Amino acid sequence: MIDLTRRSATALAAAVNQRETSAEAVMAETLARIEAYDVVQPQIWIARTAPEALIARAQAIDARVAAGERLPLAGVPFAVKDNIDVAGLATTAACPAFAYEPAQSATVVARLEAAGAICVGKTNLDQFATGLVGTRSPFGIPRNASNLAYVSGGSSSGSSIAVAAGLVPFALGTDTAGSGRVPAAFNHLIGFKPTKGRWSTAGLVPACRTIDCISVFTDDTADARLIDGIVAGYDAADPWSKPLADRAIGRKTIGVPRRDQRLWFGDAESEFLYDGALDVLAGLADVVEIDFAPLKEAAQLLYGGPWVAERTAALSALLADNPEAIDPTVREVVSPGLDVGAVDLFKGIYRLAELKREADAQWQQIDALAFPTTGTAYRVNELLAAPVALNSNLGAYTNFVNLLDMAALAVPAGQRANATGFGVTFIGPADSDRALLDLADAYLAAANLPPPPPLDLEGKMQTVKLAVVGAHLKDMPLHWQLTSREATFVEATTTAPSYKLYAMADSVPPKPALVHAEDGAAIAVEIYELDVAAFGSFTVEVPAPLAIGTVTLADGSSVKGFVAEPRAIVGAEDITALGGWRAYVARGA
Repeated sequence: MIDLTRRSATALAAAVNQRETSAEAVMAETLARIEAYDVVQPQIWIARTAPEALIARAQAIDARVAAGERLPLAGVPFAVKDNIDVAGLATTAACPAFAYEPAQSATVVARLEAAGAICVGKTNLDQFATGLVGTRSPFGIPRNASNLAYVSGGSSSGSSIAVAAGLVPFALGTDTAGSGRVPAAFNHLIGFKPTKGRWSTAGLVPACRTIDCISVFTDDTADARLIDGIVAGYDAADPWSKPLADRAIGRKTIGVPRRDQRLWFGDAESEFLYDGALDVLAGLADVVEIDFAPLKEAAQLLYGGPWVAERTAALSALLADNPEAIDPTVREVVSPGLDVGAVDLFKGIYRLAELKREADAQWQQIDALAFPTTGTAYRVNELLAAPVALNSNLGAYTNFVNLLDMAALAVPAGQRANATGFGVTFIGPADSDRALLDLADAYLAAANLPPPPPLDLEGKMQTVKLAVVGAHLKDMPLHWQLTSREATFVEATTTAPSYKLYAMADSVPPKPALVHAEDGAAIAVEIYELDVAAFGSFTVEVPAPLAIGTVTLADGSSVKGFVAEPRAIVGAEDITALGGWRAYVARGA
């Protein structure tokens, strides 16, 4: 496999302009990267420009540079989500029956190409940009770049993977409900979602036309800033376009959801990573809790209210003439819009206006929001089993943004043990796009995150971390149950100071019971890592009254571990003061 290290659009353009390399050389390397990654995920693409045509375009860029032109994106390859028009390539929106040949490129594509960028192809997506998962396409399912068992996020699935896998420095996506932010979070990327009307949507297949935005995925904020500087601006061809404006915002007060309103869907790891991000932000600004309820209600209007009819309107002809051509889940989502009447629509408009007034008022007290991009991540198989419910969970923190006319910028904020990305999204009032980039720069500098994990090129083994506290410790009687399953030792540590340890009565061999208690202490544990199948077979052998649950460690993270039913402490000795099972065994000796 050739080097797939991510590349910077800013750096590539500078090198081409300074003639340190050529656009032709950059394109040759890009084609080699794409060919190499095709072995892993060819399904991230729907169509690609012929290699000889790409080389010819690169040579034309080199000629312009040699003639003295300085192009801000000289020779930079990029990809385009296949609901955005690119002249010479069919637009399908991931529905072959819908495909058409555009007469011209979308305005944003034309502006990028005028700046010297070269479109290498069209990327896969959730059909008609309806989904946050990437699993709703007849062209295949793009998978998470760092763990192929997990979803890429959507609907801009292919574009996010094209950047995450190092194939192109940037790729265009779209964002109506979070499609430019969710994939960014899962794949350790920057996801820039501009204010409505800042970037032209002329040449975009509409999802919800009044709130659609074209977005961009990049590896860093510098490239997002560069792309915005090239494509932002009024376009008379787009009735939703507006004159360019930049609104300054302060960085003194950051709003976050109240702790009791945060939605994690059982994902303690995401909660832990978000708390870590807030700790970083607390060093930059005052972090204050806000009432999430009005924003959550606005989010629910997108699919639970009359706005679903706007998606239906975009597909009305296909729904009437060829409904079987539409992905079954997409059809299930958009069909209810046929029953939305004008009365319901106006009621929804009135309620949204009220919620927007509440949301706008919050900018008097806070400068920006910092929300989790998503509360969790899912495996592909989980999404296929429950495609609507789990997709809805992923939009909990994203669906309200466009409805309430806000700008948003998704940035990395850590990685889960399974290598999928966790992200936070900075959200501000309309036209605060550049200010959000500045805020993100400050956060990322302070967070000092590690680089993204390696690409998953052949399917990563799915593993579980397990905390053992007693007879399964190294050199203890039941440790063989771990070694026989090829468990890997990770570390020796302690629990959070909220557990009690008991020596159970009449247990053979002697075993402890770990019980959560607010007046507890830190208890010594050892952490092991097992593959999922081995973990399952281990868990089956755990005898009552012991069980496997979730244990919080000293650093606040959570792993699976031994816990106990209440009956385990009947007649048991409280040995919490000893700090661990080894100390108890040593005392007995």
